[in-house]
Formats: sequence, C-alpha cells, structure tokens
Amino acid sequence: MTDRDHAAADITVDVRIDRADWARHLADETARGLRDTPPWIPPVWFYDELGSKLFDEITRLPEYYPTEAERSILRAHADEIAAVTGATTLAELGSGTSDKTTLLLDALHRAGTLGRIAPLDVSEEVLRDASRALAARFPRTGVRAVVGDFHRHLDALAMDGTGLLAFLGSTIGNFEPADRARFLASVGRVLGDDDWFLLGTDLVKDPTRLVAAYDDPAGVTAAFNLNALSVMNAELGADFDPDAFRHRAVWDGAAGRIEMHLVAIRSQVVRLSVLDLELRLEPGGHLRTEISTKFRPGQVADELAAAGLRVERSWTDPAGDFLLTLARPRPRSVRR
Repeated sequence: MTDRDHAAADITVDVRIDRADWARHLADETARGLRDTPPWIPPVWFYDELGSKLFDEITRLPEYYPTEAERSILRAHADEIAAVTGATTLAELGSGTSDKTTLLLDALHRAGTLGRIAPLDVSEEVLRDASRALAARFPRTGVRAVVGDFHRHLDALAMDGTGLLAFLGSTIGNFEPADRARFLASVGRVLGDDDWFLLGTDLVKDPTRLVAAYDDPAGVTAAFNLNALSVMNAELGADFDPDAFRHRAVWDGAAGRIEMHLVAIRSQVVRLSVLDLELRLEPGGHLRTEISTKFRPGQVADELAAAGLRVERSWTDPAGDFLLTLARPRPRSVRR
C-alpha cells in the first residue's frame, strides 16, 4: 500500500507490512526461540517507548563507544563517500530517525547529486516523522519511504539513478552467521552494477572493554534488557517477573560475539498466553536476548565477497574501534 503524506512536500510512504501478519511473524519467532536450547527471544521486544529511551541513553554512555565512533567516521569521510559514489539516491535500512545519515545526506547535497532519500524501517510512526523532518531539511529532494522488514522488502526500495544503500550501527552483528550470509546475498541481488553499499561493523577488541559496553556500571543496559520482559508481558500475555531475573553480558570468543542474557534468580514457570506456551527455568537458566558479533576487516571483506560485493574503500575511527566499509557489486557478468 502506497500513500502520499500531504503534511510535507513530496513524501511517499509505501507500507509493505501487514500489522496482523507482522504480529504473527513475531509470535512465531518468539515461540521458536523459547523452545530452543538455550531459549532466546527476538530483540524486537526491547523497543517500546521506555526501551527506545533507554537505548538512546545507552548510546550516550562513556562505555558504549560504537555510536560516536561510527559518527566520527561519517563526519570525517562523508564528503569522500559522496565524491566516490556520486549517489543520487541514499537508501537506509533500519533508518529510525535517520540521525547519522544526515551527515551523508548533507555531503551528497553539497556535491549536488542528491535527488532522492529512501529510508526503510519497521516502525511506521517513526518513519513518517523522520520523513517529514528529512523533507523539511531537503525540500527539493523526494522522500520515498518503505515501512517494511529489510529481510523481506529490499526490493521495495526506490533507488533511481545511482543508489547508495546504507546499513549502519553494526546492526548486521545481531544476525546469526547463516542469516547474515542470506541478508548480504539479498543486498547483492538488489543492487545494480552502478550502486553502492555502505556497511558499519563493530571491530574485535579487548573483551573486558566489550563487556563493559554491554554491562555499564550505571545499570542502564541492565534496565534496557529487563524491560524486554515487561514488553512481552504486554504484547504476548506473559507473566514474567522482571525482579526474578538479572542482566548478564558475556563474551563468546569462539563465536566472536557479545551475548546478552536474562538469568533466572529462582525456579519459575512463565506462561505466555498469546503463544500458548509455558517456559520453565531453574536458577541460573537464562534467556538470550541479543547477540552482537564483532568483526575483523578481513572477515567483513570475505563475507561481502561471498555475496558478490567487492570492497572499494574502508575507514576506521582514530581508535580503531569501528569500521565503515564502502562496497559495490561485482559486474553481473563475472559473478558466480
């Protein structure tokens, strides 16, 4: 379903998600995760109004470096990215408020190439608000927003001319390896030979520092993690007692990733009426609520190559904490 938002000039919002279908999808994924060993939940349950505010607070904590590290790279290299790509369309996956991408948009605007902005996000309300703000900031640039899931709706992006597809924030680190490979392959398929892909990835570093970024002494991340239980209580008819769990962040060196857990303090049986499911936990048993893979530059290049994408430029922040990679498709005539 496509409609035009008359509140601001030249905004089109293409709604690809059916709310009932999306709710069923989330319920099915949650049920699948809770039946697994050990059980896990999709990280979507972090984000009600309170969860979004807590995550915003997390990004400002001194221990949580990724947001500012990525922003510093964009500040330093946005004009270079604009010059190299000559992009006429900037598309962003999981765009949210499009806060960081305004640095890229400003650079493309200065370069005189920007003609279209194509944000994609699962939240229609957030996307409409962001689209109006973008149209006000760039009044001669069309905004073609897609309310959708980037695993299923990449082909809905309106990337006329030369497209630059941005996937920032190291969100790709939240995917299991097989899911990551499938996603990158879908990116490779949707991009034309003249298009570009800009990927943000967090880099491997001292595990002590990594754990601290996900288990801050102020307890903000713990509150964010525990809030997922309250969201599931509201949305899935569950009866989790948040006081019966504690937050834990651990480094899995073999998998190269941080995991966030909710650890049961006591024996309990949790009922989730919407899922028609009971979850039994003993003391020390846990739910995995998030994974966050940390990468090495060579790994990023290899995974992109497997998806038919070749690295053209890459940059890190001065501390070497975060990597921004600019890639483009190999010509289809030489892909295998």
